[in-house]
Amino acid sequence: MNSTAEGSAVENPQIFRLHHGSRSLNLYTGITNSLYRRALQHKRGEIDGFTKRYNINRLVYYETFTHVGAAIAREKQIKSWTRAKPLALIATKNPTWQDLAEGWGEKTELQILGCDNHSQANDGLRSG
Repeated sequence: MNSTAEGSAVENPQIFRLHHGSRSLNLYTGITNSLYRRALQHKRGEIDGFTKRYNINRLVYYETFTHVGAAIAREKQIKSWTRAKPLALIATKNPTWQDLAEGWGEKTELQILGCDNHSQANDGLRSG
């Protein structure tokens, strides 16, 4: 699986699976052209419906496609499976069910290594 860099625009269609934080078997399969944006929308509860009602907001699996038709066909295929097959698919790519979108959208501070404080970092930049 390829990770999506924060803030990057993903134009390739993607299917994704979301799951609740517990080992509940509630899963959601969706399609999007921006995995980063859609994952954050689900995490923030911005999309009404099943995922918001059951707090299903952990990204546990995704696939990227070149053409939207292929993504739609794969989404339909996965949705037609019995429960055991998608659980096995997730387990092969993400055996610990880690939230692949953990930390997305959180503010981070730039850290400059080897500097004790902000003024030393600025002094270093000016002396170059």
